[in-house]
Amino acid sequence: MKIFCIGRNYVAHAKELGNEVPDEPVVFMKPKSALLQSHTPFYYPEFTNELHYECELVLRICKNGKYIQERYASKYYDAVSVGIDFTARDIQNELKEKGLPWEKAKAWDNSAVIGKWIPFTDIKNKKDINFSLYKNKELVQKGNSSLMMYDFDSIVAHISNYFSVNIGDLVFTGTPAGVGECVVGDELEGFLEDQPMFNLEIK
Repeated sequence: MKIFCIGRNYVAHAKELGNEVPDEPVVFMKPKSALLQSHTPFYYPEFTNELHYECELVLRICKNGKYIQERYASKYYDAVSVGIDFTARDIQNELKEKGLPWEKAKAWDNSAVIGKWIPFTDIKNKKDINFSLYKNKELVQKGNSSLMMYDFDSIVAHISNYFSVNIGDLVFTGTPAGVGECVVGDELEGFLEDQPMFNLEIK
């Protein structure tokens, strides 16, 4: 199982971090060990002093493929969830300043959280999916799939030009504006439309 992540897929988020708006999807990966297993506590990692949440729509790959044409890409994913791409922002900034890869800031154990899966057969319009994140009952991030620079089909097609996609792979599709810091004791709740998807306490 592979975890693909798309960076800077919302213009407002790219700008809030002072990043250039990309002219193609920005792809990075997390290992299988990054996925927080259900019913497993999430512990604040010891190596960072600036842990950030990034709430995202997540796709579940349901078919093996390579060099997928965009017009057929929807056949390769069957469900959507809401997740968090946790980021050690202080570590990431240090590595970026040195021009170094930033897996240590993004791909550590348990850095990827996902909620329950909603089949796309239950989604009225995949280009109009609302999702949100609450921290301690306060809305901190709100997004809609229509605001993505690269939609689900173009993301899957682009990834497949470089990597095979396999059944069970996950695709984090990018975070909207509003990312921010979280600390021990915070409660994070993700929603797709008005459906609760996950509830996570940082320990």
